[in-house]
Amino acid sequence: MLDTIRRHGAISRIEISQGTQLSTSTVSAITASLMDDGLILSRHEGDLRSSAARGRPRVMLEINPDAARVVGAKITATRMTFVVTDFCGAVLSEYSLPVRIDRMPIGVIADLVDDGVRACVIDARLTLGEIDAICLGIPGVVEHRTGIVRASPIFSDEKVDFAGVIAPRFGIRTIVESDVHAITLAHHWFGKARHLEDMVLISLEQTLGLGVLHNSSLFRGAGGLSHNLGDLVLGADVSCVERLGALAGESAILGKAPQEGLYADAIRLGRGMSHAQALMAEEDAQMLANARRAAEAIGVTLANIVTLFAPPRVILVGSSLALGPPFIEGLRQAYLAAVPPSLRDVSELVFDDSDDFFWARGAAAVALHELYESTWGTTGPAL
Repeated sequence: MLDTIRRHGAISRIEISQGTQLSTSTVSAITASLMDDGLILSRHEGDLRSSAARGRPRVMLEINPDAARVVGAKITATRMTFVVTDFCGAVLSEYSLPVRIDRMPIGVIADLVDDGVRACVIDARLTLGEIDAICLGIPGVVEHRTGIVRASPIFSDEKVDFAGVIAPRFGIRTIVESDVHAITLAHHWFGKARHLEDMVLISLEQTLGLGVLHNSSLFRGAGGLSHNLGDLVLGADVSCVERLGALAGESAILGKAPQEGLYADAIRLGRGMSHAQALMAEEDAQMLANARRAAEAIGVTLANIVTLFAPPRVILVGSSLALGPPFIEGLRQAYLAAVPPSLRDVSELVFDDSDDFFWARGAAAVALHELYESTWGTTGPAL
């Protein structure tokens, strides 16, 4: 019910009934409870004092933006990005912390996340006690239910209980989520899949991720696991298994960089793809070959995903898109060559270059989604 009201902005009870296929009496009972808890507001559309108005004004319902506030974050190897949003998902503040954290001790990473969250909350002119939930988007394979990060390029260890490390610092609900799930929900709530119930998103960054939305809900594996698309097997024989990440991951595209110089510095600062684009413009043979190989591998993978799910839209995001038109066109051509003819006109391909703040807003949407599903009382959500 809350999500229906959020998606429409302002909506009448009759329109909610039609959209949800619930009876008007059920809608009235639920919305009355939501109003009692302060989660939604009513306003009148029309004015009885106007001679042009006829009949009673319609009562429209909308989300109360002040019902809750959350923090969302995108954590990468070279930058932490934070946003604070209200209950509708509108951004109240943004904060970015450029810092290289890959392979740092877990405690140090947690300290930096703690500082970033608190700085962003202060910028929103709030206190941490006024925040209802926090969601941290992490690259890699993440168990949503437990907050355990099974594998991530920013951690030197596997199966890191990051939720167990970070949550006690805040004393409020803290969610650790896959960053690809965060950006998938960002596009469903605010972006290029806003009016779709089903879609697929592929992230092309340091890791290759897959987000699947079905009936407006994220599909997760056992234990709430995210999907590492880079582990997908494209070819195998007795002696060797060839995985997508080895052909199309960021490291595979950038290749073996020198230990010193401009290129090495760019990679350390998280700007490797931008520099790779410059090399492609200079027609660097090795970089062109790496980009072509990656584009073909991703295109074939995309065709397999469309064959499995047949989504109306596939959104591709991430730093690899900085390689520009040659990479994107190569990917598109490989996809068209591999997708079954019967499905060629089913899925629309959309390429998106959203910045890190949009990814962080997606993490905030994950937190909001859980609040929307929580049992509420006059004292707040029972998480």
